[in-house]
Amino acid sequence: MINIYSVSVLILAYLFGSIPTAVWIGQAFFNIDVREYGSGNAGATNTFRVLGKKAGIPVMLLDILKGWTATNLAYMIGISTTGPYGSISFTNFQLALGIAAVMGHLFPVFAGFRGGKGIATLFGMILAINLPSALLCVSVFIVVLLITRYVSLGSIMAGFTYPIGVTFIFPTYIKSVIIYGMCMCVLILVTHQKNIERLIRGKESRVNFFKKKQL
Repeated sequence: MINIYSVSVLILAYLFGSIPTAVWIGQAFFNIDVREYGSGNAGATNTFRVLGKKAGIPVMLLDILKGWTATNLAYMIGISTTGPYGSISFTNFQLALGIAAVMGHLFPVFAGFRGGKGIATLFGMILAINLPSALLCVSVFIVVLLITRYVSLGSIMAGFTYPIGVTFIFPTYIKSVIIYGMCMCVLILVTHQKNIERLIRGKESRVNFFKKKQL
């Protein structure tokens, strides 16, 4: 049931998502606003592209933590998980909190509403909701990244793995989780449109695991 307390927690989840880790780390340690370079997005993919792995890895991990923490705020409101519909209500509220965090990442109030694409935050969200499927997604991401060195392609493939995981490999009886997974694929296609165009043209930047990024 929606009340002032649950709305407050949703706002808090949005604020967690709004923490612009890519912007703050870039400015604090490299004197660079990553939104002024590369794709112009304040996310892990563009941070890898612009500043390299020394900045990209911390940004990615912190963005994952944002999604995981925001989703687990559901434990603060005391929704009962007993009874035939208790776990469903709890998971649905987790989904709402995770979506709020992703919206915060896309449109961060702390960074002029210019954010990233939300993949790492999405991963943190599914990590809190369905751990086996989340681990499957990260495995796909790592394999694709190591083979192609495209962070964007790894993110896209990992995102499309999630609905397959929750539907067929680690099936869940909560339909909203499956529907969310399908909607997540649409979001990935929308937010990665330019990346997909560059991949098709062969102009997408690759991650260099060994050389220091030069600006």
